[in-house]
Amino acid sequence: MYPARDLYTVVVPPADQLDGGVESGIVLIHGLTGFMDAGGGGRLAVAHILDTMKNRPVAYFHIDSLYDYRGRRPKTIFDSDHYESMELPHITLSEVTDGEGQTFLLLHGVEPDLGWQSVVRSVIELIREYGVRLTVGMHAIPWPAPHTRPVEITAHSSDPELIGIHQPWVGQVEIPGSLPALIELEATKAKLPAMGYAAHVPHYLAGGDYPKAALALLDQLALSTGLVLPRDTLRTAAAEMDADIDKQILSIDENREVVASLEQQHDSMMETRRELTAGSDGSMVSGDELAASFEQYLAEMDEKGETES
Repeated sequence: MYPARDLYTVVVPPADQLDGGVESGIVLIHGLTGFMDAGGGGRLAVAHILDTMKNRPVAYFHIDSLYDYRGRRPKTIFDSDHYESMELPHITLSEVTDGEGQTFLLLHGVEPDLGWQSVVRSVIELIREYGVRLTVGMHAIPWPAPHTRPVEITAHSSDPELIGIHQPWVGQVEIPGSLPALIELEATKAKLPAMGYAAHVPHYLAGGDYPKAALALLDQLALSTGLVLPRDTLRTAAAEMDADIDKQILSIDENREVVASLEQQHDSMMETRRELTAGSDGSMVSGDELAASFEQYLAEMDEKGETES
């Protein structure tokens, strides 16, 4: 078992943080690519943050001890008679400056194959060293919902005060584990405020990029953290994609019927949820229905992986 500090290298000490480091109380957002991110919601949100805001790396994890290169071979470009490039994996902690000069931390890269408990101990150590006041994870899940409605959000935390007005969408359900889930669990055990957001992606769009999910995640992060996150380009991309999807669906009767059925189901559930917040009993998405969406998404991801390998 690796000691926590053996897994990463700090390149910008906490004392060099723009807002004064430990005393400032900054937010740490994490979005690692890996097992569950329907529509690439979390991945697109991370890419948007890094593309549109000033950022610099403050710590690197030693990826060679954590990643299975033969299990997930890096994408490599071969051009005619030479190797052009290889997308090597990484896990990086970056400092980002938002639209009003506030700094926050972003943990991004790949979900590691190995050493989860050691990695989480390292993350907890970094949270303490950099004086993080709140840790927030983000990803996206497949959901029986239509693209013609707003992307809903599942908020999760062991502290009800952090979730605020968000109502649960499901009861107890067994799902595969992930490193972001373990970060939240262990941070809570260490009495460090932690929570996360999962965007609900229409299950029939979960296999490709869905910028509307990334937009929903960043909208929620801005609301809950006070960070100023530019989102205009994401809004444009989301609107253009929805318009394109509408055209494709209108051309096929069966697709129109499926979407109409999902709209009816979604609207009925939202009415039930409004009643639930008023104090009456209401139903939530069944575990079986959600599991079916997960299974369909995973099957699509397996098929996509076989095609690309």
